Amino acid sequence: MSDLQNTLSILELLVGFATVSERSNTDLIVYVAEYLEELGVEAHVFPDATGQKHGLVAHIGPLVPGGVVLSGHTDVVPVTGQDWHSDPWTLTERGGCYYGRGTCDMKGFLALVLAAVPKMLAAPLQKPIQLALSFDEEVGCTGTVPLLAELQAQYPIADRVIVGEPTNWRVVTGHKGGIDVTTDIKGKAAHSSMPHLGVSAISAAARLAAWHEEEMRRCAEHADLTSGFMPPHSTLQVGTIHGGVAMNIVPDACVMETDIRFTPPETAEEWLQRYGCFAAEVERDMQALHPEVSINLRGIEVIPAMMPEKEGPAERLARQLTGDNAGHCVSYQTEAGHFQSAGYSTVVCGPGDIAQAHQPNEFITAEQLRRGQDVMEKLIDRLC
Repeated sequence: MSDLQNTLSILELLVGFATVSERSNTDLIVYVAEYLEELGVEAHVFPDATGQKHGLVAHIGPLVPGGVVLSGHTDVVPVTGQDWHSDPWTLTERGGCYYGRGTCDMKGFLALVLAAVPKMLAAPLQKPIQLALSFDEEVGCTGTVPLLAELQAQYPIADRVIVGEPTNWRVVTGHKGGIDVTTDIKGKAAHSSMPHLGVSAISAAARLAAWHEEEMRRCAEHADLTSGFMPPHSTLQVGTIHGGVAMNIVPDACVMETDIRFTPPETAEEWLQRYGCFAAEVERDMQALHPEVSINLRGIEVIPAMMPEKEGPAERLARQLTGDNAGHCVSYQTEAGHFQSAGYSTVVCGPGDIAQAHQPNEFITAEQLRRGQDVMEKLIDRLC
């Protein structure tokens, strides 16, 4: 494995940082900043609102616009309750596979990028390469907007972005958008023998849950089977619902958490307006029984969809680097939607299989890492 020695040495260190989203990622960011500084690259490190987490951006090559951003997140999902056969925070090789939390999603990509920095510096780049490392991708991509702000404030604007999520080096040109909503329903309690004196929050929640089912059924009936998505339509789900205190009390409170994954060109604004209008209708029906009841939507988190770009520069570049000429769209969300919304031509393309992400015994193969080294070398050549 000598040909992978540098990449694996970096990957081993990255996996050793237990950057679960609920914890700080600062030690990892400090390591990357120091690694780059030793090579002569000045990185810009910035904190989140709490000061407990940090992002990093860096620029390699001439200070001109039109470069390429290589983007990846530093946080990983928890390992609690999972049956791991080896320490998830220690890179372990078995049968040509490298196991550890984040090897696939997506520290393998970060290791490939960092291992390629010396070659980037040695090459006569005509267009720059920018590195963008985020926090909190796994909890709604909340670190992406501040990452974009820092990237644009510090350096000339690039025109292509490769988000290195695991795709087995397939070029993904589209993904669904996502909306997470918490719905608080305030009813009026009463004894179950006198239900006309109360307003059931759970009954209202049942109507809202049924709306999600009905909307998904409608979307399925009008699905575009050529869209490339699976399933080929927007999906809606009620993930959690909590309410009531006893079987003989009309429930005065209920909380729902729901998830909408929409296909482009549908937008989050359209879906939020539609759900908000129906929630307002249910609220009016409740208030006709008692004026103090209410329905409130909160905790709204939106991840923009990534739309396929016709003749997009990022797609064209990624196909040149990988040789993949097929069309790929996915139903999960990434930071790519935020980059595209900010005006960057964007694709998702990186090492590893998405089926490994978030799983116990997560791994990446040596073959995927070798392909990644080849992709990095081709990228450098293209920019010279």
